[in-house]
Amino acid sequence: MVSFSVSDAKKALSSEQRDELLNTLKTRFEKHAGRHKGVNWVDVQAKLQASPAKLWSVNEMERTGGEPDVIAYDKKTGEYIFCDCSSETPKDRRNTAYDRAGQDVRAKEGLDFVRNAVDMADAMGIELLTEEQYRDLQKLGKFDAKSSSWLKTPDAVRKLGGAIFGDRRYDAVFIYHNGAQSFYAGRGFRGSLRV
Repeated sequence: MVSFSVSDAKKALSSEQRDELLNTLKTRFEKHAGRHKGVNWVDVQAKLQASPAKLWSVNEMERTGGEPDVIAYDKKTGEYIFCDCSSETPKDRRNTAYDRAGQDVRAKEGLDFVRNAVDMADAMGIELLTEEQYRDLQKLGKFDAKSSSWLKTPDAVRKLGGAIFGDRRYDAVFIYHNGAQSFYAGRGFRGSLRV
């Protein structure tokens, strides 16, 4: 199981890790040019190198199976938006309840191995995808055909005990609901990061 509690002092990459990550990201960026038309890798790399903490977060996305890639550029803020682009929900982020309250329900049932998506994303320095972001990602390819991903849940839904998740079935994107304490081997979460 991948660990997610990391002290701030350890949120830095060695020069070797940094170079390996940047090479991986560049290769993926070039292979999937359709995800980021008009974006130049040199500019993305410069932004990443200027922000070691964000580079560390992108590495966490990569380390846990997310295959992060640039999917947009925000002209207003000058930020590149990275997103988990693995074909299925990242493998080392599966089998999670939605949040701490959901995890605590499972712990009371004696299932103390359950983790939660909200805390994991926070520890990685990334944000869970919203429903809108998830639908936008699905326009760039076919994701979660066999798995599903927890999504940032509106407060009104969460206050009633629910949480939402998405997947792709029958060549269509579906958004569903479940109890926040639910966890499945095929459900994890995707994240995004602004750099």
